[in-house]
Amino acid sequence: MALVVAVVIAAATENAGSAEPGAYAFAAGLGALVLLRRRAPRLMLVLTVLGIFAYYTLGFVPIGMALPAVAALYSAAELRRTGWAVAAGVVLLAVATYFRVTGSEPSAYLTVYDFLTNVALVAAAVALGVAVRLGREARERAAQIRALTAAQEARAAERRMQAERLRIARDLHDAVGHNLSVVALHANVAAEAVGRDDDAARGALERVRSAASDTLHELRATVKVLRGGDTMPTTGVIGLAGIDALVAPARSTGLDVVVDVDVPPGSIDAAVDAAASRIVTEALTNVLRHSGARRARVAVTVAEPGAPGRLDAAGGSSGPRDDGSPAGGRLRIEVSDDGAGAGAASEGSGISGMRERAHLLGGTLRAGDAPAGGFAVVAELPATLDP
Repeated sequence: MALVVAVVIAAATENAGSAEPGAYAFAAGLGALVLLRRRAPRLMLVLTVLGIFAYYTLGFVPIGMALPAVAALYSAAELRRTGWAVAAGVVLLAVATYFRVTGSEPSAYLTVYDFLTNVALVAAAVALGVAVRLGREARERAAQIRALTAAQEARAAERRMQAERLRIARDLHDAVGHNLSVVALHANVAAEAVGRDDDAARGALERVRSAASDTLHELRATVKVLRGGDTMPTTGVIGLAGIDALVAPARSTGLDVVVDVDVPPGSIDAAVDAAASRIVTEALTNVLRHSGARRARVAVTVAEPGAPGRLDAAGGSSGPRDDGSPAGGRLRIEVSDDGAGAGAASEGSGISGMRERAHLLGGTLRAGDAPAGGFAVVAELPATLDP
């Protein structure tokens, strides 16, 4: 800025042939004021305008009213002081026009020329400052958006990973827990039958071997998934179509399991089918572990839209839900037994896992002692999932 003003002063004094040290001092001073632009843009602007007025008051050669102030006008506009920059430009233009019109200058076209030049310089300086500021703010906002997007994606990936961990834990608990319960029961049978009924002991040990083999298969599949970073496969999960295979281990322990399944083919989605089979498996596992029951019942039905509900074993109804909508188009699963019930025992991880499965699909699950005795697990799942 000091160099530009000094060049203009030198060009204006070239014809006179004499240098004006005071004018060059003003050029240096106007350039030094630019050092204030970051910390005090308004102070820089005010001092620049006053310096220009002082320069002309002392009678130095003309250098224009707007040219010495372009740096101050640009800095004020760039640093969010646009109003101050516009006001200072208007003051400079008004003073320049006033003294040009009231002065002794005889040529009117010079007044118009100077006025347009000063307007152009003021407008260009303010517009450039505003443009630079807006561009910088746009880049900052874009950087913030990128950072927020990256953070949201990281949180979403973490949630997906956590959900996958929970699903693997539930599948392991259901499959391994069920098989180990069968292993424990048949091992007790074999221990009691050894020496008295060798055929029964061999049959029990064969069932132990089969259940242990299934457990190892589940563990190997899970370890493979964890090593490879893939998702847990669901193709090996037995659905409701294979309900007899689901209840066979429980029946092999001597538990009388009555099955009543009324699910037309294609009426439920594959994910719902898999979740229903897991819930049945875990509910039967709880019967084997805790109830001491001799008889269990598995009932699975699909309620059509508007169909009336039935009273469940816990005294609830599968009809209209709490939100007033009908229970139509929902899969109802009920596993009950004639055992001792839960009493005051706290809810275990098996029931928590079943409830999580139901909630993930938008369903509900209730578990507790039945009024007529025993224990009942009642789950309601949507028959089809929204796309």
